[in-house]
Amino acid sequence: MKYTWGDASRKRRAELDPRLQKVVDELLKYADVTIVCGYRGEEEQERLFREGKSKARWLQSKHNTYPSLAVDIQPYPLPANENDLRAGLGYLAGLAMAIADAQGVRLRWGGDWNMNGSVADNGFDDLYHLEIVEWQDG
Repeated sequence: MKYTWGDASRKRRAELDPRLQKVVDELLKYADVTIVCGYRGEEEQERLFREGKSKARWLQSKHNTYPSLAVDIQPYPLPANENDLRAGLGYLAGLAMAIADAQGVRLRWGGDWNMNGSVADNGFDDLYHLEIVEWQDG
């Protein structure tokens, strides 16, 4: 099956760093996915911080660079229950990270912030989130 970007995802894709654009475009060949967030401005970032949906304040998130060094994605259509959603987000993250690796891009997933391969030691889960990690970042 051939998947395509919807209007909102296409707009958010345009906000992404070209390396992330290539990753999500390749991901779309294998899974139906929605881009939930690319670039995030100050007002939105601070609102999400206040609501506890982000641990980062303005300019502390890779969503706050333009083009964005982070992307939030989810399966389409959105799974109806939490277990299916978590499984779908993990599947997309693993697939995206493998695609990125093949393209020479290093990604960090919000389900494994310390990049040790364990999802059990995360203090804060952001399973929608993928970000480019430059080699000097860790």
